[in-house]
Amino acid sequence: MIAAVVFGSIGLVATLVGVQCSKAAGEDMVLKGRIVGVGGVLFFLQGLCTMISVSWYAFNITQDFFNPFYPGIKYELGEGLYIGWCSAVLALTGGSCLTCACKLGTSEKQPYPYQPRGRVYSGVAPSRSQAATSYGQDAYV
Repeated sequence: MIAAVVFGSIGLVATLVGVQCSKAAGEDMVLKGRIVGVGGVLFFLQGLCTMISVSWYAFNITQDFFNPFYPGIKYELGEGLYIGWCSAVLALTGGSCLTCACKLGTSEKQPYPYQPRGRVYSGVAPSRSQAATSYGQDAYV
């Protein structure tokens, strides 16, 4: 569980540095995307560590609960375990989303140049009097 806290803390710092609205890493969006990707991997690792530790504890509780020869206090699954499982699922989902959303391409602003198709009309716009006479008297809205 300590590893999950460490991964989550470092992942939070990396994600906050790497978001597009922060000025911490400059204006290089590729670098920021990679930092966010690292933060996503760390969040995913946090969720994985949390899921392992919470499930392991739940397994130990159920094993002791159903053991008739266990002399100690028998615990039941409580709210803390369910909160732990939910937080692990949220961390896994958030880490996956951050990892998939990171930009790993080149730093070009526009990778494909714009090439217009069709004709370019370079004429003078019709005057106001010509535009008014092109409509009939019964053309109203």
